[in-house]
Amino acid sequence: MKAKKIYNQLYFQVIIAIVAGILLGKFYPELGEKMKPLGDGFIKLVKMIIAPVIFITLTLGIAHMTDLKKVGRIAIKAMIYFFTFSTLALIIGLIVGNILQPGHGLNIDPATLSGDVSQYQAKAHESTLTGFIMNIIPETLFSPLVGDNILQVLLVAILMGVALVLTKEKSQKVTDFLQDLSTPVFKIVHMLMKLAPIGAFGAMAFTIGKYGLHSVINLIFLVGTFYITSALFVVLVLGAVAWYNGFNIFKLLFYLKEELLLVLGTSSSESALPGIMEKLEKAGCSRAIVGLVVPTGYSFNLDGTNIYMTLASLFIAQALNIHLPIEKQLMLLLVAMLSSKGAAGVTGAGFVTLAATLAVVPEIPIAGMTLILGIDKFMSECRALTNVIGNSVATVVVANWEKQLDKKQLQFCLDHPAAVEKKLEV
Repeated sequence: MKAKKIYNQLYFQVIIAIVAGILLGKFYPELGEKMKPLGDGFIKLVKMIIAPVIFITLTLGIAHMTDLKKVGRIAIKAMIYFFTFSTLALIIGLIVGNILQPGHGLNIDPATLSGDVSQYQAKAHESTLTGFIMNIIPETLFSPLVGDNILQVLLVAILMGVALVLTKEKSQKVTDFLQDLSTPVFKIVHMLMKLAPIGAFGAMAFTIGKYGLHSVINLIFLVGTFYITSALFVVLVLGAVAWYNGFNIFKLLFYLKEELLLVLGTSSSESALPGIMEKLEKAGCSRAIVGLVVPTGYSFNLDGTNIYMTLASLFIAQALNIHLPIEKQLMLLLVAMLSSKGAAGVTGAGFVTLAATLAVVPEIPIAGMTLILGIDKFMSECRALTNVIGNSVATVVVANWEKQLDKKQLQFCLDHPAAVEKKLEV
């Protein structure tokens, strides 16, 4: 199969767009800020198609299963995986924060803190366990398909999939309709992805234009620490999990390069969700597992966000010269475990979960969040990247556990990613 020229490949176009956005934001910051609608518009276009993609993929995946017990087993295994590695990410963030102490030496007086973080406090306050559970239940059966709550889409898709299995003889036409509908829906995804370079350009130009490269100089150590910690988590922890399950983490990253570059450019993990789901299914993971694990992981398996939470909390405490004994740090860890799940699906989840965590740890003032407010945008790319990689690995691993992974197909896709991309475009 003839390979496309490099300038025709989406990942190359996204790289060029990111670089162009950085240069525009750096040298023409006012113009760069005006590019914000390009990034926002692209993300809105992708969000538009997320609910139908998840609904069709998961509903058909369950509908084609003969044993409903498998669905429950997959969900339980996925949750065990999410809980284990999310907790591990929190612990790693805590360890690195104590060893490197990125906030040490800033000696900031808490009384001098200013800045508005009330919106994050308000959202964190709303993120109670009861509110979270009630928010999963939609207003109507089809309202999630016109909204942006992934958990509600999951609930309706699971119910519909189970109902199709239980009424298989009378509802085959519905299953066939959804199967036929999946073709144009994924065609829309491919059409929207052609606009990815424009979205990445706009988002990056705005970020650099508004915040400037200079805004990270004073806090470069924290940013660098977070990026290095996340990279080590991906390479060492997720790499070991991948190796144990028979695949190479670096090949997987290269296979998903277009989606990961899109996340880097837009700072949004949602922008890559449809592409990730399609590529993982093409790589040999069963449709049911892809449909269940990937969207659920977007709410419950936030490895990057968890590393950020403990690292940022310790940074604020260190910058304000607040000593946190080990028992307080363990309490911080437990609170972060709960708040990261309670604020799932909330816009700006990284900062919201941090506010929710600090609200329960009185030793660290929430106003301390203003110290990292300016650089949070630069850290969001790494959060989103780590989250997406973690969910991709989780999907392959759960598929392998369930013996619903075509290992030969996976190996072929990882060894010949260009051939797979060519097929997806047809």
